Amino acid sequence: MVQNFDPIKNFHEHVCGFHFYSHDMNRQVEAHHYCSHLNPDVRQCVIYDSDKSDARLIGVEYIISAKLFQTLPEEEKKYWHSHVYEIKSGMLILPTGSLVPTVAVDKVEETALEELIKTWHFWQVDAGHPLPYGPPQLMMAFVDDNQLSQSALDDRDKRYNVSTAYKRQVREVIHPKYSRDVGADHWVTRDDGKAYQVEMRLVEQKKIDKK
Repeated sequence: MVQNFDPIKNFHEHVCGFHFYSHDMNRQVEAHHYCSHLNPDVRQCVIYDSDKSDARLIGVEYIISAKLFQTLPEEEKKYWHSHVYEIKSGMLILPTGSLVPTVAVDKVEETALEELIKTWHFWQVDAGHPLPYGPPQLMMAFVDDNQLSQSALDDRDKRYNVSTAYKRQVREVIHPKYSRDVGADHWVTRDDGKAYQVEMRLVEQKKIDKK
């Protein structure tokens, strides 16, 4: 009653998907995004490891429109990934109550198709860390079948009473209105098997200039 929580009040959307560490596809994490719209082209999300009351805040995600992505420097684009496969495969869902009509949920989920994402995880819960250790880690999203663990997907679907297979079928009619920029999903276009990731290093510290 005595403090302002307006920024938090703007979070109105819950999205459930999966990420992997950009340098290690074997490390896959279920990610629950709680998002707000900064403006029509920019969405910002906080990421938890579940939707329970004791969920751990593990990262942040920035989502921008394809139009805005096209304006980014080429050097910046390589840290972003696309949403196309996540949507069309049925992998990405908006968990809702049982009273919400399926057709309404399907329509809302489809709107994320043309967006590009930049994701950082601070807490490596998959490694068993009791607290956020080390530098933030750049995360990526899957772009093809047989990349995400089927057991992880089946477990998620069972908990939320959804069918990824059904969503894939429904979304087959979706056609992107743009061609995915090759600057995104940078790890896919490389032919050397490498990917960008953050590492901590010592640097020279700039002292206060004495005038």
